[in-house]
Amino acid sequence: MSFKRWKLIISGRVQGVCYRASAQAQANELDIVGYSRNLPDGNVEIVAEGSENQLKKLESWCREGPPAASVSSVEVEKQDVTGEFSSFGIRR
Repeated sequence: MSFKRWKLIISGRVQGVCYRASAQAQANELDIVGYSRNLPDGNVEIVAEGSENQLKKLESWCREGPPAASVSSVEVEKQDVTGEFSSFGIRR
């Protein structure tokens, strides 16, 4: 399986609504590694490595997010795989 690395920037009401923890649960379910973190501008950043199919499923989930979230946009930047992750975590 060929791994890919995507950085997703999620905008909208995505902080204070358990977005990072929900993203972690979704990534673990999809067997994706990487991290989620809040950004100072109110957005959430997710850096994820997995197969293209897994990453597309994560992106689709990100467009909805957890029930309390209101996502206005998801930007995807494809990056070079680093293989630095062994699990999916939450960064502060």
